[in-house]
Amino acid sequence: MSFDELINKLNFFDSEHAWISQVFIVVLVSLILDFVQKIILNKLHIKLESTKNRWDDIFIVSAKKPLSYLIWLIGITLAAEIVQHQSDAAIFSIITPIREIGVILIIMLFLLKLVQGAQDIFIESETKTGEKDFDRHTVEAIAKLFRASILITGALVMLQTLGYSISGVLAFGGIGGVAVGFAAKDMLANFFGGLMIYLERPFKIGDWIRSNDRDIEGTVEHIGWRLTRIRTFDKRPLYVPNSVFSNIAVENPSRMTNRRIYETIGIRYGDAHKMENIVSQVKQMLLSHPEIDTQQTLIVNFNKFASSSVDFFIYTFTKTTDWIAFHEIKQDVLLKIMSIIESNNAEIAFPTSTLHVQTMPKVTDPEIH
Repeated sequence: MSFDELINKLNFFDSEHAWISQVFIVVLVSLILDFVQKIILNKLHIKLESTKNRWDDIFIVSAKKPLSYLIWLIGITLAAEIVQHQSDAAIFSIITPIREIGVILIIMLFLLKLVQGAQDIFIESETKTGEKDFDRHTVEAIAKLFRASILITGALVMLQTLGYSISGVLAFGGIGGVAVGFAAKDMLANFFGGLMIYLERPFKIGDWIRSNDRDIEGTVEHIGWRLTRIRTFDKRPLYVPNSVFSNIAVENPSRMTNRRIYETIGIRYGDAHKMENIVSQVKQMLLSHPEIDTQQTLIVNFNKFASSSVDFFIYTFTKTTDWIAFHEIKQDVLLKIMSIIESNNAEIAFPTSTLHVQTMPKVTDPEIH
């Protein structure tokens, strides 16, 4: 049914002022519909809040204001068209475009609220459960991309509604994009580098990273669309263009599962016959140590005849990845190894040299003196 047909059916009175009654009825119906939809959505929202599913709550919350705006937009534009039949003013010619643009804006508002609600759900989920599939900054970056897509798409649809050719706009944008691409290729490379960091998440804020390809090591403080700020261990800020991370290998020690203890210890050659007992006791000590992860590789073996010692090595992993705690554990392990060596009446070797002097012949010729 067209608006004209609907208006004709609203002619309840035959007087010349019947349009006033029609406008009043349209506004009253809009008010009632808005009031009813608010009651229904509020009750539905209360009922859905008792469920574990948060997505239906977000949908209802996102739809409240847009639905109210839609009711009033249709009601006011319908009332304006009723008035238009009583006046030939040029301003009434914009009623249809306003209604169409308004509907697009309302849909955009609904989608933007939906994106914001989804962002809040993911961030709240990470905060409560410690889930690392989505870190806060990745969620925020993806939400920004969705918002930008909604705004750009909405703007293009509004241009089409107003009679502008989208194909022409896109063609102009394509030509302009090529020009901008050549002029700002480094900026675009950094932008897409930042996008890849957000999507692939090789590191996040708070991670300790380093790269052997570049002199980069420190804690990530900020990930922007152009630069990533890293705080080095001597507390200097290091600003790295995001495009750099597309061309280098980055190590993320913050995500290691264990830390390794790999040490070689030498004892004197004079204590070589005690090596078997020492190695056995050191291995037993590591297996019973509460901070050593026995599910990982654990090796203790005699492996070398060195120039000044006979050497054995230990190869094991700690349960902790904390840098300070690791060194405390490593110190404890080394002290226990030293005690085991001493308990076997052996000594840790240090570099020594042995000088062999041949026996000098006895001198019998007195003239030599």
